[in-house]
Amino acid sequence: MRRYIDFLKKAFSGEEVDYTKITIRSAVLLLAVPMMLEMAMESVFALVDLYFVGHLKESGYAIQTVGLTESVLSVMYSIAIGMSMAATALVARRIGEKNPEQASRSAAQVLLVSFVITFLLSVLGVIYAEEILILMGSKPEAAAYGKDFTRIMMGSSVIIMLLFLINGIFRGAGNAAIAMKSLWIANIVNIILCPVLIKGFGPVPAMGLTGAALATTIGRSVGVVYQLYHLLVADTQIRIALPYFTPDFKQIKSIVKIATPGIFQFVIASCSWIFLAQLVATTGGENASAGYQTALRLMMFFMLPAWGLSNAASTLVGQNMGANEMLRAEQSVMKTVKYNVIFMLAVSLIFFLLGDFLVGFFTQEVHIKQFAKNALHIMSVGFIFYGIGMVLINAFNGAGDTWTPTWVNFFGFWLFQIPLAYFLSKHFGMGPKGVFISIPAAETLITIVAFILFKKGKWKTVKV
Repeated sequence: MRRYIDFLKKAFSGEEVDYTKITIRSAVLLLAVPMMLEMAMESVFALVDLYFVGHLKESGYAIQTVGLTESVLSVMYSIAIGMSMAATALVARRIGEKNPEQASRSAAQVLLVSFVITFLLSVLGVIYAEEILILMGSKPEAAAYGKDFTRIMMGSSVIIMLLFLINGIFRGAGNAAIAMKSLWIANIVNIILCPVLIKGFGPVPAMGLTGAALATTIGRSVGVVYQLYHLLVADTQIRIALPYFTPDFKQIKSIVKIATPGIFQFVIASCSWIFLAQLVATTGGENASAGYQTALRLMMFFMLPAWGLSNAASTLVGQNMGANEMLRAEQSVMKTVKYNVIFMLAVSLIFFLLGDFLVGFFTQEVHIKQFAKNALHIMSVGFIFYGIGMVLINAFNGAGDTWTPTWVNFFGFWLFQIPLAYFLSKHFGMGPKGVFISIPAAETLITIVAFILFKKGKWKTVKV
């Protein structure tokens, strides 16, 4: 028992470790534990909002607004994740080469490029918040009700980007503990402020749905301040000096080369989810949309820790390739796959056995609950394949081979999932159920293709 406690302390401490030298099992778990908790905390943001707004008077409008806004924000997440992918690959490779100064310079350049891109998009989101909700399938009255929530969330895109990106930098360096702690701090602030700003407390007026957006934005901002302290001030392996932000166009070209397909990779997936959300809203109405969004938030709560575990593969592939340990890189991926399969099997059982209880925690509306339960049961069928697939995708990304998963996502989501969802829901008259079925079907296909390509080994030849 003492050995396990010591291991957890080491995982949470942020102690610098050479992941190319210790046992693969220890390397995977030392990275995976804080990474899983980090991603669990990211999913808590949406669940906390969903819980509190689900008890507002206009809960149907509120839940739909939160869900549709998150669907649109997923495009912003895609940019942030795509850029963090480049940061992780570059930083991990330089750390594997035992060159922390160049790793820090690479991190600064990624931050510079990302800030410019995200700032422009966030301005557009603020201006066209109401129109975005209507475009997503929201009724005019529901869009008018939720526009301020969407405006604040879209306006905070720069904060969202920094939170993802800086954590990607620390993950590439193997310091997953700092990434985890930043999300813990952000969530604690959000959990405290949500009921205060939504319901009001003392001199603070009740702001309803708008209060949820403010609480989330303030929480994330505090988390970013914590990250910046460790990136710019604290004595860590990655420490950025202000001169590092001077544009280095050779480095920027390398970043764009990795990040562009990485962004497309997640934009492809995000746009697919947006299309599915719009299809559910138009074929099933407000209750189906609210139920689907509830199911998605629950799914992501359990899925993001699995994504965190799979991030361990990204770091280990990058660092081992930097150390020229190709066999160890591949073995690290297969070990991570094993752990993720076990985790996703447990999640599938939880959804089948406790789906009604989990949905009831967020809403008591009978029709919304029924759609949410149906979505959970159908989507969970493909969870094990999803767990394998996300590890393989992260392995490609960690190697800097961001084009392979981009093409896999394009064919899997746009040429298979979207047409399947459309025909099942509309042509065959299955409505929202047809959309739900398309999700595990596409994830299974993507995983099979990714596994075949991973075994071919082209990713081992990528230079970054």
